[in-house]
Amino acid sequence: MATITLEAQARTVLGKKVSALRNQGLVPGTIYGPKQAALSVSFPYRSLELALRDAGSTNLIDIQYEGQTIPVVARSVQRHIIKGNIMHVDFFAVDFNSKIRVEVPLNIVNESPIVAARRAMLMTGANSVRLELLPGQLMNKVDVDVSVIKSVGDAIYMKDLKLAEGVVVLNEPMEMIARAVQTGAMRAAAAAAAAEE
Repeated sequence: MATITLEAQARTVLGKKVSALRNQGLVPGTIYGPKQAALSVSFPYRSLELALRDAGSTNLIDIQYEGQTIPVVARSVQRHIIKGNIMHVDFFAVDFNSKIRVEVPLNIVNESPIVAARRAMLMTGANSVRLELLPGQLMNKVDVDVSVIKSVGDAIYMKDLKLAEGVVVLNEPMEMIARAVQTGAMRAAAAAAAAEE
């Protein structure tokens, strides 16, 4: 996984005065964590925007601050309600020996044979999973292989996800991710085909 780095500088401007920072192209932020005293910092807007885009909420960012490197994940990004530009950001400084909780996108891969044969359609449920893991186990996405869905009614649930040892799924085990279902037209076509046979 590529290392994402971001420069931060100390911020003494607080409260309503931070608008002056924004006028200089800087974004106010905070870094905090279980072993990190809260730091008030600011970031160059463009650098912050690119780091957040590349890291999302599931990749580590190495913040360079006063000669030290602080590994963090983005926790809260406040945006302007109309313009959408970044107004403030909170970063959580991770401890590599302590688990954190993150929301990771689910990524459907491969194809269900029964869906490929057009005898069913794939109905999807959850599109992300909440995980508890060590910072070193962070991932961009969790792949869900739907090629195991071979019959109508076959489904994949949260309990079926294959993850690294020590990674805990916090969702309900029977929360549905994908299932093969038939429309009325598909059922009629299947019945007609069976009658012909």
